[in-house]
Amino acid sequence: MKKTLITAVVVCATLCAWAQDATFSYFKYTGNDTRFDKQYDPTSQYLNPILAGFYPDPSFCRVGDKFYLVNSSFSFFPGVPIFESEDLVNWQQIGHVLDRPSQLPLDGQGVSQGIFAPDIKYNPKNKTYYMITTSIRMGNFFVKTKDPHMGWSDPIPLPKIDGIDPSFFFDNNGKAYIVHNGPVDGGADYEGQRAIRIFRFDTKGDSIIGTYRQIVRGGTHVEAHPIWIEGPHLYRIGKYYYLMCAEGGTGDWHSEVILRAPVKSDIMDPASWEECPNNPILTQRTGVDPNRADIVTSTGHADLVQDKQGRWWAVFLGCRAYEGPFYNTGRDTYMLPVTWKDGWPEILEKGKALPTVVSKTGLVPGSDGAQYITGNFSYTDKFDTEKLNQRWMFLRNPEMNRYKWGKGKLTIQPSSADISERKPLSALFCRQQHTTFSAETEVVFSPKSEKDVAGLALLQNEQYNFVFGKTILNGRPAVTLVRAEKDKVLIGSAFVKPDSSLQLKIEGDGRYYSFYYRENGEWRCIAAGVDAVNLSTSRSGGFIGACIGLYATAK
Repeated sequence: MKKTLITAVVVCATLCAWAQDATFSYFKYTGNDTRFDKQYDPTSQYLNPILAGFYPDPSFCRVGDKFYLVNSSFSFFPGVPIFESEDLVNWQQIGHVLDRPSQLPLDGQGVSQGIFAPDIKYNPKNKTYYMITTSIRMGNFFVKTKDPHMGWSDPIPLPKIDGIDPSFFFDNNGKAYIVHNGPVDGGADYEGQRAIRIFRFDTKGDSIIGTYRQIVRGGTHVEAHPIWIEGPHLYRIGKYYYLMCAEGGTGDWHSEVILRAPVKSDIMDPASWEECPNNPILTQRTGVDPNRADIVTSTGHADLVQDKQGRWWAVFLGCRAYEGPFYNTGRDTYMLPVTWKDGWPEILEKGKALPTVVSKTGLVPGSDGAQYITGNFSYTDKFDTEKLNQRWMFLRNPEMNRYKWGKGKLTIQPSSADISERKPLSALFCRQQHTTFSAETEVVFSPKSEKDVAGLALLQNEQYNFVFGKTILNGRPAVTLVRAEKDKVLIGSAFVKPDSSLQLKIEGDGRYYSFYYRENGEWRCIAAGVDAVNLSTSRSGGFIGACIGLYATAK
């Protein structure tokens, strides 16, 4: 009798927990920006950004006919999305570099912590790909592989590096180096002053050789007290080594600068380096019309690659501001051809606005809707495949037993963690990729208390977000909209039926978003023209772009 009672309690508890699961039957996203509403020939022209939405800190390399590109992922899992292309424009995501918890522990990390500024390089001497990066938790490390499609090694730590943004350089003579941002020897002379350091690297021992040398102190035009020289990359091009770095911080004073040293010189000697007289070689901070169309700000953090025809290209980040310094789409990836004059590269001439449509020969467009990485597009995910689409991300290391998908539905078992906590959430996130967009889903959920919520979330960080979903309000099932900008505010609510499915829709247009719900009839607006500037980095801080989540929590 006692055993039967215990069994009954266990079964009841299991069924009760199961009853509170949130089931999503689809997710639909549509982007419709004026920026992308242009006539262009995809066989000879492309759109900037080439990766729209939260794809910052790009780095790329070429191996034979293939190009590979990676971006920062901060505290999302899996980490470091990796793309492949044959023409630098039509990219296909082939996975993530850090796709195992052993590679990427994220417990307790803030949204904008985690992984910063990955660099991808190929060493032809040992036919190995390397990805090196900074982790807030693990410090600096790298992983490697012989084939990016087949997975990457566990992290190999680099404890000698004191700083951020490491990058590999494999010279033609077999020597290898790491450059990175670090503290200034002897202490900084002013706030924001940093240095570029260089180490020798042993590819056979996977370790740093000896001690570093400081090759740049402060940055370029040092008399003007430049700040935050970072994101360094080394190249050997013709008779020079080139050291290219970001400078000015990640805001609207961001820029890209470059120095060079003769091939016959010692690149670890600071005296070998001379500054480009035309620095910065990329910026949008001055000299451009503030009322220009298709505004892009904060350009910098670039990388260079040469195609098989000998032409040079640069990828870099930029931001699509909708008003003043505000943008919700995060830092996108852009690309421009590089021009050369007197042995110096230039990514964008001074005073010129970054173009949206750029010419490029040899483009081979993919199938329609295959990638959804730029331009205006719409997609619907019906969760009817064995694997989740690679657009979906978890915040921190997920508890995978809380998720089931396939056969036309996604089921999420709510955890007790809510969006304001630094814990694994019961949520899947994708990027907001357009300034003008809509996102829609349908959810079935039976909340038990006012702390149970399932529906849509808009995330910038733990304190700046929206939660729009089904819950309990005054003892009755309701749909509520809560806006968080440090403090949480109930923006709108409406009572709904207890057990029926609920459709939710968000329509965003620049700074202002409107929120709708539907049970069986017409869409009803729960709040119109809500200020969503709290999703902008300039208001909230941090480094990501707004992410849209299918979210559930239950206390």
